[in-house]
Amino acid sequence: MPVELPPKQTLPSLIRTALAQELDEALVERVAGTWRPTSSARLLERAENVACAIRDAGLEAGDRVALVAHNCVDWIVCDFATFFAGCVVVPIYPTQALDHTAYILEHSGARLIFVDGPQTLERLRETQVALPRALVFDSSAQDGLQSFEARGAALRASNAALPAAYESALRPDDLAVLIYTSGTTGPPKGVMLSHDNLAFDARVSLDCGFEGIEGGRDVLSVLPYSHIYEHCLIYIYLLAKVRYFICHDPGELLEDLKAVRPVEMTSVPRIFDRVLAGVKGQALAAGGLKGRLVPWALATGREYMRATVAPKPTPTPWTRLQYAVAKALVLHKIPPALGLDRVKFLTSGSAPLHIDTAMTFLAMGIPIMQGYGLTETSPVISVSRLSANEYGAVGRPITGVEVAIAPDGEVLVRGRNVMLGYYRDREATAAALHDGWLHTGDVGEIDDAGYLRITDRKNEIFKTDTGKWVSPARIEANIKRSIYITQALVVGSGRPFPIALICPNWKLTRLELPQLPAEATPEELAARNDVRAFLAHEVHQQTRALASYEQVRRIVVVPTEFSVEGGELSPSMKIKRRVVEKRYATQIEQAYGGSTGE
Repeated sequence: MPVELPPKQTLPSLIRTALAQELDEALVERVAGTWRPTSSARLLERAENVACAIRDAGLEAGDRVALVAHNCVDWIVCDFATFFAGCVVVPIYPTQALDHTAYILEHSGARLIFVDGPQTLERLRETQVALPRALVFDSSAQDGLQSFEARGAALRASNAALPAAYESALRPDDLAVLIYTSGTTGPPKGVMLSHDNLAFDARVSLDCGFEGIEGGRDVLSVLPYSHIYEHCLIYIYLLAKVRYFICHDPGELLEDLKAVRPVEMTSVPRIFDRVLAGVKGQALAAGGLKGRLVPWALATGREYMRATVAPKPTPTPWTRLQYAVAKALVLHKIPPALGLDRVKFLTSGSAPLHIDTAMTFLAMGIPIMQGYGLTETSPVISVSRLSANEYGAVGRPITGVEVAIAPDGEVLVRGRNVMLGYYRDREATAAALHDGWLHTGDVGEIDDAGYLRITDRKNEIFKTDTGKWVSPARIEANIKRSIYITQALVVGSGRPFPIALICPNWKLTRLELPQLPAEATPEELAARNDVRAFLAHEVHQQTRALASYEQVRRIVVVPTEFSVEGGELSPSMKIKRRVVEKRYATQIEQAYGGSTGE
């Protein structure tokens, strides 16, 4: 019997459906230290006003509107308004490298830009690109959103047919969002997503992946709206009728978690790893019994959960006893301290989540559901469910989406969530889409129960000079289990063995090596033999269970973390491998020459 799928609809239709029920607190954000709600009616009213102002500014149906801002209610208002105006949203990370920002603005042909503040606008002017009209959220002047919105309100009051007249011309297969890929391997590519791409993905993902999330409960956003996953989550959460709290900046996450105490939050593995590193780090800094007890409890809980969720559960009576003690003394206290005591589950995407991280959170009573998707698939392809969660997998495909594995292991996807193509790039579109199937570039496998596992990126796997194929992502995931290491990049193509570039957590490394001079700079610390020896030992400990040809023999200690500002990370926090390898080419050569500590 064929599965019934949601009918095709435009995003304005979806948004109006989601906001039809009056909610006093549809969105909630912190303003001047106080949480301020926005009702569903007010959100809709503001979006309609701005939509009228957009068309009054001279834009026509299909024109592109760029959004360059951090997460806030105004971002969502302008996103919705652009759709209501019949135009196309071009989300741009405010931290995007300037050369990429300039490329996106020119390539997309954006005719209007919304920015969050004067500083963002000044940064855009540094691109030397001829900017279209820019409107600033945080401004009361004529270039401000407030004035622009008031103009739209007046137009709407004088013509009751607006903005419905603009919406009526839209079709579900029309272009809605033009979102550019991270550009980790070259210039960003403009992914064209239709109204139906996003509306379908939001509706089906809600049904498949958010089991137990009830209307009126509190959720928290932390990923940037310029990231396609959080962008889609806006529609998912509004459809779910939850109270959607907005974290403006990841630096405010811990404070916001404690204030909101959400039932669900979506994040990336790096943040989950940092939470655990913070918990262990505080314990080590306290020293004494706490310094020994907390790491023991986390490790005990992790190993107990590994034994419990295994295909054939094998926890021994001694393991159960140890876990009971660890839970009573430590583990049950951590979620309330972090603001996670009401969590039903957390969701992880964008990168592989190591099983150890998942098991440690599960030991604290917090399940993490992994999902999988791409910008090109709007983005969700597969999700895990609370009632059917296979740890180590990324769930099963959502309803209406087909997943197949090519003979070379590449994951192929077909469904209504697959993009229209790449904007103004027929060659790239032809390379990615064949007979309706999207070639994802990821390597994976599907087990007998239908669970999908992603093992690597097709273009990142390399062969050593001994003829062994190596998955760098697999090794990196193991290395990053160490609380003393924040980032890792493994290289070794055509070499005798892999080596790793390591970004240390200097705060925790100093605790472990108290002899380090307090005044020493990161560059001076990275050059010390004791630091390199300690970190090399950490890498060995974390990777000793891997195959011999995957063993990291030597390391390069990178003084500072890879960053978006430094050009080593994409705005979606993916390492730009080519950039990093080129920047540290000399150190890599020295490591293979034997000058880096084992």
